[in-house]
Amino acid sequence: MPQILLRPQLDQLPAFGLKTGDVTTLMSAEDFRARLLEAIGQARERICLTALYLQDDEAGHQVMDALVDAARRNPELAISVVVDWHRGQRGLIGAARNDGNAAWYREVCEAHGGIVPVYGVPAQTRELFGVLHLKGFVIDNSVIYSGASLNNVYLGWRGRYRFDRYHIIECAALADSMYDLVQRHIIGNPAVHRLDLPNPPATKAIRREIKEFRANLVKLRYDTSGATALPGTLSVTPLIGVGKNNPLNRQVCQLLASATRRVVICTPYFNFPRPVSREIGRLLRRGVTVDIIVGDKTANDFFIPPDEPFKAIGALPYLYEINLRRFAKRHEKFIADGSLNLHLWKHGDNSYHLKGILVDDRYTLITGNNLNPRAFRLDLENALLFRDPHGELSAQNEAELANILTHCRKVERAGDLESVRHYPEPVKKLISRLSRVRVDRLLYRIL
Repeated sequence: MPQILLRPQLDQLPAFGLKTGDVTTLMSAEDFRARLLEAIGQARERICLTALYLQDDEAGHQVMDALVDAARRNPELAISVVVDWHRGQRGLIGAARNDGNAAWYREVCEAHGGIVPVYGVPAQTRELFGVLHLKGFVIDNSVIYSGASLNNVYLGWRGRYRFDRYHIIECAALADSMYDLVQRHIIGNPAVHRLDLPNPPATKAIRREIKEFRANLVKLRYDTSGATALPGTLSVTPLIGVGKNNPLNRQVCQLLASATRRVVICTPYFNFPRPVSREIGRLLRRGVTVDIIVGDKTANDFFIPPDEPFKAIGALPYLYEINLRRFAKRHEKFIADGSLNLHLWKHGDNSYHLKGILVDDRYTLITGNNLNPRAFRLDLENALLFRDPHGELSAQNEAELANILTHCRKVERAGDLESVRHYPEPVKKLISRLSRVRVDRLLYRIL
């Protein structure tokens, strides 16, 4: 597709108009938690929290307690919590088998009369093949958007954090569109059941409903009939997609293809899907500067320190680093001439979970999409695309970028990254075994 056509296409997407002051960028997990709790406490009409999970831990309890208090103060307040069906009914990876957060949801329901309903959404019949990965909390006419879920590490409890991006958008039309999609097209579906009530159905018992729901999700779109943005003004478009070649995937690729000067990409798991890799290659050949910010393997949420018992899931950060090393080697001439800049984020024992794209100080994509094959094929994802023709958000974007880069080191060559021979012995053995039977290629597609 000729580049000259791409920007008009992006600019013709229906969008909700914004003023500069309608968008606030937060810089830390602690600020995110404080603003979320403050917004819940001040809510008057509606609260809808949509996340992969709401965890049974201190920060999760703080959020739930705030919701319960808000419901008690205002019985007319419409509250819903929406989480992934599968993730809500299992424990943490590597933990003993249990009922997961659903057991806690039921305790809260019993104690408080079900005033905070928690809905489990099955985006697929098995968690391995797709989860609810929608982001965005609607509180009255505000949208609080982050890739973060709701637990201790995402909310910066007692100083330790999983770094993400955090934005607050004051836009009633956007809030209405995001709220309406969840309430009308997700919560109301027969495949969706409350996890805070006793005896939710077994997944096997609702397989047919889940398959029909999945088919409906493919056609799901945000209602933008109330779009008010005028051409050439600051605006935002909500995007949603699930499955191969969905509208969100296409807009991500068009966004990259539209760049003329600079692209910044954040991803926690370095494993680009083929269409994204292809667009990055084209950008570099056109002379566009590309900055990619990814977490160091030790800042990956699956990383297991070498002095702790090894589990197979702990090989994932090393697989991502192998991918990054291959990418750096393949593009070494662009690294050498400064058109490709690879940044590794690391800050103590904290972890990295940033996603999103900035293009030419003109477009900003905030999303929970990991920009990996799983996100492009399996999970239900969404994003907000800001069009900013006059650079009204540039100061915020640059401040956020500077904040991110504070704890980054630049990769000058592929040799700056560890090779397999330096990995801990259990990791080397597992990677060798996976490579021999080519299972690693499958893993890259589903994890």
